[in-house]
Amino acid sequence: MTGTTRRHDGPTGRLRRFFCTREGASSLEFAILAPVFFGIVFAIIETFVAYAAEQVLLNANDSMARRIRMGEITFEMDRPTDVDAREFRTLFCEELVVLLSCDESTDEPSRLHIDVRSLANFGGAADVMECPDADTFAPGGKQSTNIVRACYRWPIIVDYLRMVSRLYGPSGETIDGQNLVATAVFRNEDYQ
Repeated sequence: MTGTTRRHDGPTGRLRRFFCTREGASSLEFAILAPVFFGIVFAIIETFVAYAAEQVLLNANDSMARRIRMGEITFEMDRPTDVDAREFRTLFCEELVVLLSCDESTDEPSRLHIDVRSLANFGGAADVMECPDADTFAPGGKQSTNIVRACYRWPIIVDYLRMVSRLYGPSGETIDGQNLVATAVFRNEDYQ
């Protein structure tokens, strides 16, 4: 035997071999591919979290829409169930248990806007397209057609498209997030 061979088994042996190599090809390949790989992994994780947050928003919106439809929440009907816009927002925020924040005490503007209004008919829902800039709360009474919409401005961290668009020209529009939107259109029950 002319020489001894050392076996590099296990994670520490592979790591030692990676740093002791004299060729540098592995290090160069890692340096080139790692940012792309980690960027894709972080984008996948961010997409998953955004979908989970949207599901939380949908559940909260459906729950509050059901309470309005069944007459548990009313507006200007001289009933003990009457609430105003601020009370409705508080009730809505109680439904958002994880991932979403509707804390009004911070200096930044609220990311959550709630739009509740009465419609003439179901076809009127097609005219309600854009997210509101402020909360509105004016549902109808018994057997009225209503829409409950919640828009949440979800912050985007890993945004490759915006970075690429800045490379190829000036973009006059700045985007601070993506709208998560939950909508429910329904007719109130003939509650007592």
